[in-house]
Amino acid sequence: MADPRVQVPPACDLTLGVVCTDKATPGRTTWQMRADERFANPAGTIQGGFLAALCDSAMGASSITWARARGLKVFSANVEMKTSFVKAARVGSVLTCTAWVLEGGSRTAFVEAEVVDDDARLVAKASSTYLLTPR
Repeated sequence: MADPRVQVPPACDLTLGVVCTDKATPGRTTWQMRADERFANPAGTIQGGFLAALCDSAMGASSITWARARGLKVFSANVEMKTSFVKAARVGSVLTCTAWVLEGGSRTAFVEAEVVDDDARLVAKASSTYLLTPR
């Protein structure tokens, strides 16, 4: 039975149009998002906060699949995050974010992510710590 406290997909992912395209490997997920003009900054490229949100969704999901493979049923909450923006994300491009768990334990997971555009150019890189709380 599904946990009534969890909405899948979450409203934030629906708003951004973020879709998980691969979660076959525990601790590693791939997500895509069209760089919609609604998310553009005044310079006409995608505002960094939307890229960070894409990374957060991917990294959070990776932490959940990693924990599940270890028999842990948890909620995962981002407790800190660093995002570096490498190149401008162009409006209209399809952004692909791949996230993976570097290391973890029963209470935390350390996760990284990379975002590339549809020309395979690195757009952003992120790292984060997730707090794992038993359900």
